[in-house]
Amino acid sequence: MRDAISTGALQGGAAADDAGVAADGRSDAEDLARLGYRQELKRDLGSLSAFAAGFSYVSILTTVFQLFVIGYAFGGTRFFWTWPVVFLGQLAVALNLAEVGSHYPVAGSVYQWGRRVSAGPPGWLAGWLKLLGDVVSVAAAAIALQAILPSVWSGFQFLGGDPSLTSRDGAANAVLLGAGLIVLTTAINMAGVKAMAYVNDIGVMAELGGVVLLIAALFLHAVRGPAIVLEPVYGPPSSLGTGAAGLLAAALMPAYVLYGFDSAGSLAEETRHPRRIIPRAILKAIVASGIGGALLILAALMAAPSLTDGRLATEGLAYVVVSALGPTLGKVFLVDVALAVCVCTLAIQTGASRLAFSMARDGALPCAAALSRVSARTKTPVAPAIVVGALACGMLAVNYGEAQLFVLITETAVLLVNLSYLLVTAGMLVRRLRGWPGRPEAGVFSLGRAGLALNAAAVAWGVALIANIAWPRHDGGGPAWLEYFPLIGVAGATAAGLALFLAMKRPRGDTAAPPGEAPAPHEARGALAERAASAAQIDLVT
Repeated sequence: MRDAISTGALQGGAAADDAGVAADGRSDAEDLARLGYRQELKRDLGSLSAFAAGFSYVSILTTVFQLFVIGYAFGGTRFFWTWPVVFLGQLAVALNLAEVGSHYPVAGSVYQWGRRVSAGPPGWLAGWLKLLGDVVSVAAAAIALQAILPSVWSGFQFLGGDPSLTSRDGAANAVLLGAGLIVLTTAINMAGVKAMAYVNDIGVMAELGGVVLLIAALFLHAVRGPAIVLEPVYGPPSSLGTGAAGLLAAALMPAYVLYGFDSAGSLAEETRHPRRIIPRAILKAIVASGIGGALLILAALMAAPSLTDGRLATEGLAYVVVSALGPTLGKVFLVDVALAVCVCTLAIQTGASRLAFSMARDGALPCAAALSRVSARTKTPVAPAIVVGALACGMLAVNYGEAQLFVLITETAVLLVNLSYLLVTAGMLVRRLRGWPGRPEAGVFSLGRAGLALNAAAVAWGVALIANIAWPRHDGGGPAWLEYFPLIGVAGATAAGLALFLAMKRPRGDTAAPPGEAPAPHEARGALAERAASAAQIDLVT
């Protein structure tokens, strides 16, 4: 203990280093108490459910189906190569998040990690920006049902006759379907983590099976070889041309898909042996998504009836699946995609609700008392799930009036989430240069000697990715100010967050304890956390 404290003193006490606590020989509740919190949520989740939380958030069946048109419209067949580049960059981020998640296995993931490596506004902003991004992502995932269900059966088009998301009928129906899904996922979240995990586990197994079978089926119906990804084949010419500008724009597609893998960390207080399971779940989620997504894109390009008729850049994978596999088998796969959309929405909402709960528990959000209350019956924070669901439904209404605006808001959400990751990895890099995390402890995932290089790579990648997403691109349509909407959105979200941070009078998450000492427990967290903090203070004295 004295060694750990000495190491922390050299680091200047910039943030807590609770990671020095070994998990071996200590119960999960005792381990959590060392981090300053009482065990209130129910630990019902194992490794499969933790993996499912991260994989469902990414949900390649949902997002690749939804966003394939972006990649192909700008990059043609060569957009395939943007996927492995983005995957490797996000893998570097995931490795760092897995390490910090193992050190601090507390509900709230990015918020808890950010505040423990960067005291003050940067750490708190990481949680705030991720929360905003998650709320919009719930709406964005739910609205994807409109791109699937009317193709399965025309009866799902309840309003009007045009299912296109850009039409008035399609936009209105998308709001109806999306709101119905969010009501359902909110009810599941309110039923408890076991019910959520049961639905999510089944959905993930169906999605994994569907991905494997769909890839195999498309490969069997291929009309060209894999060398097609080496040839610059396009549909209608992109407004950005066929050079580097087009490929950078095409890279937005995998950037919009490969995020959210940290969601397993949001369920840390509901997962058994989280120091061991959470990092594995994060890495399994990003690796499975990366490999599966790459094969799905390749198989689609090989099986598409035509690469130049324009349909691949407007109708995307749904066109390929139905054309290559026929209407009957194609619709079977589309049903699986619809299921993936449902569990994706559920996973994002669950992660967002735990993040809101974690921030509220520290007094870092308005209405903290209500948002941090845990149901005595289900051992689940109910109010955050309701609030997140209500806000997401409100976001859906934007699509009814202006679908392009909803797309821009979604782009802003992706930017916010990746910025929250950057705040964490940048904070980790600063801490690492001061000696963090010190000697590896039993049961804690560590990057070892590769940590500094991987951390630096994650920060550099985060800066490059955010710059590419935020870069204004004029496509010749709409007012010029829309090009700057993501930048305006991020600036507004950051300003609002800083104002809230100051208004909350330095929430608990603003401060950090020296190594070996748990953060001062919130008055409502109970005696167990208080005893842990007292014990740590005695260690400091001795």
